[in-house]
Amino acid sequence: MDPIAYVNGAFVPLSEANVSVLDRGFLFADGIYEVAAVLDGKLVDSAPHLARLERSVGEIGLALPESLARIEELQKELVARNMLDQGMVYLQVTRGADKGRDFPFPKGDVKPTLVMFVTSKNIVDAPSAKTGIGVITVPDIRWARRDIKSVALLAQVLAKQAAAAAGAGEAWMVEDGHVTEGGSSSTFILTQDDVIVTRPNSTAILPGCTRKAVVKLAEERQLKVEERLFTVDEALAAKEAFITSASSFVQPVVTIDGKPVGGGKVGPVATRLREIYVDFARATAV
Repeated sequence: MDPIAYVNGAFVPLSEANVSVLDRGFLFADGIYEVAAVLDGKLVDSAPHLARLERSVGEIGLALPESLARIEELQKELVARNMLDQGMVYLQVTRGADKGRDFPFPKGDVKPTLVMFVTSKNIVDAPSAKTGIGVITVPDIRWARRDIKSVALLAQVLAKQAAAAAGAGEAWMVEDGHVTEGGSSSTFILTQDDVIVTRPNSTAILPGCTRKAVVKLAEERQLKVEERLFTVDEALAAKEAFITSASSFVQPVVTIDGKPVGGGKVGPVATRLREIYVDFARATAV
């Protein structure tokens, strides 16, 4: 069955979902996106994702064509139409299609483009959750406003392609000697003193929704969390390392650049945080 997508007010077969070649998202990466997990047919962390969407479009002066409440309704309907039990909902909004190609914002009544589609994915029982993944490190060559969830993802594409070519599950980007974040994830380590360390939110990283939930869940269980910068060497010396994202929840990392972390085995803290987050996701999904 052809999956169903949403394009500018209409639900259509994915094979028939199209936007103009003059769309500014295509020409200039002038747009914002969000990705939310779906578990048991429901949206996970929906409110934080929508809040981040609203913030991102506000930072670039892009008006949403629908209210946040309406967008959530559309996402739910899209999940239902596709009978999606577990996977992802992708949403992208751009500044729309003008009559030609010009760098400044369009003048006049140009309606933003809003598209959505779903992808089926086994997140909860992913084999890598038990085996862990390897990551490689790459220079962080992105622009200075990484807190905006822009569709301009070429640097991340190159980073994740390098990881794929190396047989790794993710790339950790490094700037000024410190890890910023993964190609599509937030980064964590567990020090030898049992402190969970993750980089603080700033314009240098995207404020991860799963990251935010995991930090809160850890603190509620009296686990010590410290938001500060950390180096690759510190990560290699850590008891554990892991990443978080909407597409992987909590994912243990067992090697960095081919070198083992925590003996190269999945650690108990990452495993437990993953279990806690899955329970939280199921209990709070809408």
